[in-house]
Formats: sequence, structure tokens, C-alpha cells
Amino acid sequence: MHRRSVAVFDRFLAALAANLDKAEAYCEAKKIKPEVILAARLFPDMLAFARQVQLACDFAARGTARLAGVEPKSFPDTETTFAELKDRISAARGYMGGFQAEDFAHAAERQIHFKAGGRELVLPGDDFLSFYTLPQFFFHVTTAYDILRHNGVELGKRDYMGAP
Repeated sequence: MHRRSVAVFDRFLAALAANLDKAEAYCEAKKIKPEVILAARLFPDMLAFARQVQLACDFAARGTARLAGVEPKSFPDTETTFAELKDRISAARGYMGGFQAEDFAHAAERQIHFKAGGRELVLPGDDFLSFYTLPQFFFHVTTAYDILRHNGVELGKRDYMGAP
């Protein structure tokens, strides 16, 4: 479970951080105010780019903690710059890095209690990871990537996937 969660989250958060670097460089090269990209959305009823990054970090960090049987750490949603978002990613990766494989003993069977959409839910750890946390995480990572691509940042599949 540690490899299926922490290793995956870490790789894609590292790729997301690298994509933020490319977005920041793109803004500088094209004389675009960073706030334009940070506030960009794919559609008016969707969350802005900065919020997509925050939520990707949240699903990774909180999911990891819950699988390890620990109360998740809360991260305030105060980031307004590329640098602050990169710090958020770094903090989430550091937090997850504090968990060891042995912290995930029995994680697949552990009953995970969490709130989603105003409801209290309980899932076995394997289902929590496979059918809730990973899909949520990848939705927000993918949406962040798509917002950058939609706004002209030159990214490709390798940028999304991160280093092998």
C-alpha cells in the first residue's frame, strides 16, 4: 500500500512542481501576469488552477495519513504565487515522506473514516485508495496540467508523467 500510494503521489507531485516551473517561465517569456494562469479555469464552474494544485496535495497527503492510520495534517489554502504552490507541493511531499512502509501494515483492510460531499463515509483502505483517493488526486493533477496546456504552456506527456 505504501508503494501504491506514497510512491505514486510523490512522483506526480514532483512532475506537477516541474510543470509549475515551466508555467512560471512561460509567464515571464510571454509577459503574462502569473495571476492570470493561477486563476485560470477550464470552464467557469470549475476550480481555478491554484486550487487544483492545492487539492492534489490534499488528496495525496490526507490519503497517505489515513492509510497509515494517522489523523491527517491540515494545510491552509493561502497560496497565491507559483513559489507558494511549489512550497505547498514540497510540504506535502515532505509530510508523506515521513511515513514508512511499515506504517501501512494492514492498511488495505483498515476501515478509513472520512467526510466527502458533506457525508461520512467508511471504506476499507484498499477501496479508499483505489476508488477514492487516487481518482481524486489524478483528477486534480490532470486538470492542473490541462489548464496549463490550454493556456499555451508547452507541456507533453512526459511532463505529466514525471521521471521514471
